Amino acid sequence: MDIGVTVGDSVERLQATADDFTFAELSIGESSYVPADESDADLRAALESVDAELCVHLPFDQVVVTPVPQLNDAIVDYLAELLDWAGTLDARKAVLHGTMRNPHDTSQRPGFADQLSAIASAGDDAGVELVVENVGHQARGLPLSVLGDLARETGTAVCFDVGHAYMEDGDDGVERFLDQYADLVSHLHVHDVRRRGDTHLPLGAGEIDYGPVAEALPDFDGTVAVEVFTDDVPLLRDSADRVRHSLE
Repeated sequence: MDIGVTVGDSVERLQATADDFTFAELSIGESSYVPADESDADLRAALESVDAELCVHLPFDQVVVTPVPQLNDAIVDYLAELLDWAGTLDARKAVLHGTMRNPHDTSQRPGFADQLSAIASAGDDAGVELVVENVGHQARGLPLSVLGDLARETGTAVCFDVGHAYMEDGDDGVERFLDQYADLVSHLHVHDVRRRGDTHLPLGAGEIDYGPVAEALPDFDGTVAVEVFTDDVPLLRDSADRVRHSLE
């Protein structure tokens, strides 16, 4: 198991917080870090300075599928460009939010599967593993079970965000998803939350019981990103230690 840290779109935050982590997960594309020759040199230097590998988070703004074929083609083309770029930096994984305009429109789910397969294939071509993330607590996010079924149907690995699952359906939702789809989970986002709306807290500061996660993923050998929204390095390292203690 390799433990990393999410750094948003900031190379400076990467350099300040990713030391002692195996990888940094950088948000790329629209509204985030936009690849460019000059800034890429800074990114490479920052990764080297903290001796960390790279994972990326694909753009939050684009849904995976729309009812318009031309838009769907453009979404795949754009994400394929980003995946190609990520491959040039030897990125290990790319996280994709499982979203569509109306996640309850069952007629769009076959299109989602087609899009997901195409994006994952582009990742394969770039040497980057695509992992689809559960965001069912958000307005455009597919429900947990639907995301799991579509990931299994397409053979796509899952980024299981424990906090998102808890916000969507509590500890029971976390357990149900892992009971059915733990074998698909290649990447974890870990943080703590409170049902009143506080999210991305340090582990131990919220309400999530990580015991069922450990039971469902014994000897987990994937990647784990600490997604705690702070630049306080001791807090980030404490969350990493807690998840390491739980999962190893």
